[in-house]
Amino acid sequence: MANTDYVPNTYFEVIFGAPGLGMSGHFTSVSGLSMEFEYETYSEGGSMFPRHFIKNIVPQTLVLEQGTVTTVDGFAAWMHSMNLGMRLPINGIISLKDHQGNTRRTWMISDALLSKYVGPTLNSTQPELSVSRIELQYNGCI
Repeated sequence: MANTDYVPNTYFEVIFGAPGLGMSGHFTSVSGLSMEFEYETYSEGGSMFPRHFIKNIVPQTLVLEQGTVTTVDGFAAWMHSMNLGMRLPINGIISLKDHQGNTRRTWMISDALLSKYVGPTLNSTQPELSVSRIELQYNGCI
């Protein structure tokens, strides 16, 4: 039976890579936690039933929205390395936290690459969050 308990006042704690190269932060919305596989079908020597074999893992897009990055230096270094053409896939952990900071659920992300960063709209009369949107390409989650 699925757990349908609603947990109010939650947030997502996101940690990718090491503190010197990567990102950690808190976000209000995370989407794109999924996995997809491509299969090749083989029929072997008189078998009436095809056998399916994994051909490839299809990259997914993880979207982090409305949050703050707490390790700015590591995130800046990761963005800088991407700007220089260095593609450094890193692993990460996404944890759903309740209002007291207790972990309610955790997902592990494999081989993530930064693909898009959208900063806040700058308006001196409005308080804004540090990040509007971050998109990462990744190869799977657990």
